[in-house]
Amino acid sequence: MHETTTLLVEVGALLLLLGLLGRLSRRFGVSPIPLYLLAGLAFGHGGLLPLAASEEFFAVGAEIGVILLLVMLGLEYSANELVGNLRSAAPAGLIDAVLNALPGFGFALLLGWGWVAAVVLGGITWISSSGVIAKVLGDLGRVGNRETPVILSVLVIEDLAMALYLPLVTALLAGVGLVKGGIALGIAVLTVVVVLVVAIRFGHLISAALSAKDPEALLLGVLGLTLLVAGIAARLQVSAAVGAFLVGIALSGPVAHHATELLSPLRDLFAAVFFVFFGLVTDPRDMPPVLLPAIALAVVTMGTKLVTGYLAARRAGIAEPGRWRAGFALMPRGEFSIVIAGLAVAAGTVEPKLAALATAYVLITVITGPMLARLPDMRWFKQRVRRRIAARQARPVPATD
Repeated sequence: MHETTTLLVEVGALLLLLGLLGRLSRRFGVSPIPLYLLAGLAFGHGGLLPLAASEEFFAVGAEIGVILLLVMLGLEYSANELVGNLRSAAPAGLIDAVLNALPGFGFALLLGWGWVAAVVLGGITWISSSGVIAKVLGDLGRVGNRETPVILSVLVIEDLAMALYLPLVTALLAGVGLVKGGIALGIAVLTVVVVLVVAIRFGHLISAALSAKDPEALLLGVLGLTLLVAGIAARLQVSAAVGAFLVGIALSGPVAHHATELLSPLRDLFAAVFFVFFGLVTDPRDMPPVLLPAIALAVVTMGTKLVTGYLAARRAGIAEPGRWRAGFALMPRGEFSIVIAGLAVAAGTVEPKLAALATAYVLITVITGPMLARLPDMRWFKQRVRRRIAARQARPVPATD
């Protein structure tokens, strides 16, 4: 009984604090994400007042938060839009992998950590945080913008790539043979294909099975289906986020519309829990020794993400303001980077400093990324972009014979 009482007190106090921080952030017109992370740091391991009883609650809530963020994004788009965007964004996905994985790979080799650690750090710097970016797009009112499908396409390609990368890196860390590694990779590929086919070909049947006229039944049905598919995907070594996103894609029509309205408050609650938990499990005392390398790596790879988003949006025919918004939006890293670092730490076969470096790196990008995402909306930035466009249009066209 005492443990339950302590749990209620800790959870209630922290949620109340998050509500006050959210209100404060909106009063000043900034994203609440950095404040949620700092709150987690203050009350986590090595913080001012560690909360021990509620850590497991926030761990489960964090998983649900990422799942809800992704299913809500999926509800905004149809299966046909997804396929079209994936086809058009495939070259951008390749550019994304090259520009953002190579810095991490090379950085680990430069530090003398070995090629396995290089593969791990390459994955950490490659993958943007779908959860953080989904929250930022919602906070800034950009879900309906023209560049948002481009951003989502890059994120989905990354998440699908993670379905192949995670089994591979797990096999490398465990030192298993080629056959076992190949089997794990094959299962992951098959799972992704099956979920995609079901979402695209039979999505209308799934929507028909859920009634939009009964809010209670619809909420329970959509939430249950999302958690079920996400759990099965995770059990098969595929991203739970990919499974949740594809459930959202599979739903359409009135069901998708009403599900969005019903799930929005739950998404906001558990998304805040996700960001707090990220801070709770981070010990601030581990940061100072790796802070400078993490800052250097963050500066380089946030720049490469900016280039990735800009090029992807340009290729899709988005105007220049939208290109900059896409580039800045892709900067934060988060849940996948921490998962990859966690696999490396659990295996115990790579450099111990990798975990602290990854945590500091993610914190830097996840705090500064949402702030930088607001730059394209600022007046001085818009004026600079307009002058750049005007200067380009004023250039004389070369004469041709």
